[in-house]
Amino acid sequence: MKFFVDTADVAAISELNDLGFVDGVTTNPSLIMKSGRDILEVTKEICELIDGPVSAEVTAVDADEMIAEGRKLAKIADNIAVKVPLTWAGLKTCKTLTDEGRMVNVTLCFSANQALLAAKAGATFISPFIGRLDDINIDGIDLIADIRTIYDNYGYGTEILAASIRTVNHVSDCARIGADVITAPPEVLKKLASHPLTDAGLATFMADWAKTGQKIL
Repeated sequence: MKFFVDTADVAAISELNDLGFVDGVTTNPSLIMKSGRDILEVTKEICELIDGPVSAEVTAVDADEMIAEGRKLAKIADNIAVKVPLTWAGLKTCKTLTDEGRMVNVTLCFSANQALLAAKAGATFISPFIGRLDDINIDGIDLIADIRTIYDNYGYGTEILAASIRTVNHVSDCARIGADVITAPPEVLKKLASHPLTDAGLATFMADWAKTGQKIL
C-alpha cells in the first residue's frame, strides 16, 4: 500500500520523505490556505521534492472552468494529479483530462455508486472520505471494502486512495481490505510507529543496560 501525505507543509513532507515513507502528496484548498502560500508556488516546490503523484485541486464548479484550471495545474510538473470533486462537472472534467493523458484524482467520494462513475470516467485515483462518514455514524471502512469489491469485479484500474484518515486504525483497516493508497496528515503517519509496549520494553532495556556500566561507543 502506498502512503501519500495529506499536507501542503513542505517541511513536514521533507521529513517523512527522508525516511522513504512518501509515495505521493495530496493537497486541497483548505491545506493551501493553512500553508499561507501561493498554490502554484508551493505545489511546484512539492513536485520538485517528491517523485510520486502530487494532487492539486481545482476550485471552479463549472466544467469548462474546471478543465481550464486543471490544464493550468498540470503544467506545473509531470507528476501533477489534477484533483476534481465528484460532481457531474467534475466527472466531465475527469473524462476530458484523462483522455488528454493527465492523472486525475476524483475527490469527495462518499458512495460506491460515485466511485463506479469515477472509474468509468477514467479516474487515476478515487478518494473516498472515511473520517467524514464516521462523523455521521456511517462506517467509512465499509465503503472502502465495497469499492474494492466492485473494482475487482470489473477490472477497473482506478486506484482506491483512502482519504480523511483520522486514526492509525483507519490505516491498518485500509491495508487489510486492500486500498491501493492511503493519504493521511503527517501526525497520523508518525503515530504508526507508536505503541505503549514498545515504550515500556525500551525503558526496561535502557534501565538494565545502565546497570551494566557498559558503553558501545
